[in-house]
Amino acid sequence: MSTAEQFHVSEMTRSYWRVTFDNGPVNLMDPDTIEQLGELIGRIEDEPELTVVVFRSDKPGYFIAHWDFLSDSARVAGMPPGPTGLHPYLDNFVRLSKLPVATISEIRGRTRGAGSEFVLSTDIRFASESAVLGQFEVGVGSVPGGGAMARLGRLVGRGRALEILLGGDDMPAGLAAEYGYVNRVVPDAEIEAFTDAFARRIAGFDRGAVAGIKGLVDAATLPANEEFAPGLQAYFATAGRPEIRPFVQLLFNNGLQQPDGIETGLGTAIGTLSQNLDRP
Repeated sequence: MSTAEQFHVSEMTRSYWRVTFDNGPVNLMDPDTIEQLGELIGRIEDEPELTVVVFRSDKPGYFIAHWDFLSDSARVAGMPPGPTGLHPYLDNFVRLSKLPVATISEIRGRTRGAGSEFVLSTDIRFASESAVLGQFEVGVGSVPGGGAMARLGRLVGRGRALEILLGGDDMPAGLAAEYGYVNRVVPDAEIEAFTDAFARRIAGFDRGAVAGIKGLVDAATLPANEEFAPGLQAYFATAGRPEIRPFVQLLFNNGLQQPDGIETGLGTAIGTLSQNLDRP
């Protein structure tokens, strides 16, 4: 594992943690993220007084951009299963969604692909007016692998889930809130204070009551574990195919994974560039 720490934990109180994600100029997820997130989730599971965790980013314009296209795919494919029996990428998200604590994503800036799958695995999503969400994988010829198909339909309904997944476009915060992709939009200058106040409110309640309520809501609303593996299998089968590589290289030529390049409007740019491809 990389020695660079990606998840910085601030223990605000014994019952309230804030976790800040930091990995490169646009906050990419990579194999180290999988391993470090698994360790963090285990740490959260073992904290008997912890009641609420806020996930956030200090990276201007980015919460979690997406998966790192340059990461070692063989390393990811060869990872042993996690405690749920699922691949650790999925295992992390399933365990994150079922933690006996409340989890909140404070989304400022862009979170697409794997980043979207991360926030979908948290309980509550507050977005600033600058937030942009999306699942752009269809635009690069792959199927989302982290549970987006299983989770989005339950949040926004079948038609809107397909609009998000098949359209592959950027979704601004206001529309995301209208659809139910996020809970609400908070002005950017106020979101940190708003999220902190909400987290402190939960942290002041009895942990057993919080865990009990969440567990019953989970049982009624979360997808079964077996719904997730087919998506990741489809991702491994579709991502990185030779016929897709020239298009991905075109994206890199236009600033993919750089803060001021194509990343600023990735979903829209992918759609525009795709229209110019000579597809069979």
